[in-house]
Amino acid sequence: MKKIIITIDGYSSCGKSTLAKQLAAELDYVYIDSGAMYRAITLYFIQNRVDWTDHEAVKAALHDIHLEFEFNPLNEASEITLNGENVEHMIREMLVAEKVSEVAAVKEVREFAVAQQQKMGVRKGIVMDGRDIGTTVFPHAELKIFMTADTAIRVERRFKELYAKNKNISIHEVKENLELRDYIDTNREISPLRKAEDAIILDNSQLTPDEQLKLVLQWVDDAVLVQSS
Repeated sequence: MKKIIITIDGYSSCGKSTLAKQLAAELDYVYIDSGAMYRAITLYFIQNRVDWTDHEAVKAALHDIHLEFEFNPLNEASEITLNGENVEHMIREMLVAEKVSEVAAVKEVREFAVAQQQKMGVRKGIVMDGRDIGTTVFPHAELKIFMTADTAIRVERRFKELYAKNKNISIHEVKENLELRDYIDTNREISPLRKAEDAIILDNSQLTPDEQLKLVLQWVDDAVLVQSS
């Protein structure tokens, strides 16, 4: 069967990564977590006290960053490494979440990440999620999905995820962080979050994970059929 590129863009806590991983597993595609790449860069900046408002400092730091995805057989998932160190759990901390949208808005950071992502997609057969995958990274992808959900539902999902790791987190804190990230993502100068003209909207506010996967797999079949005809 002909392989395609599937892009999944959308707001925070819509379940983009979950869906992307499911699709990759079902289709035997490679899953690339673009958000993890930006989080890993943010982690490096925080750890090394890089001022991301200083463009020269950012350029110098990016030369020292090497990102890769390695397969973890224990959970059957691709996990990101930063300069050879697995940082999958560290990049999910609130400290990184609070800063990643700022870092991802930096022109040099986006150019660095996008160039790496495009190299990963040359052979197709990939699923990638993020904010600008269908608009900037792979504007000619065969299937583009734009995910959204009710804000209250997104806040609840994110709170449950973070509370399991940190009992001191408050739902108010999560809501503020989510709203701030939405604002930064949609208003940044470089590659803002927006729906590609040919993207299919997926509002999963009332969908179960199984219902969502079944629906999107049908979209994949349709896209492959078009490419094969």
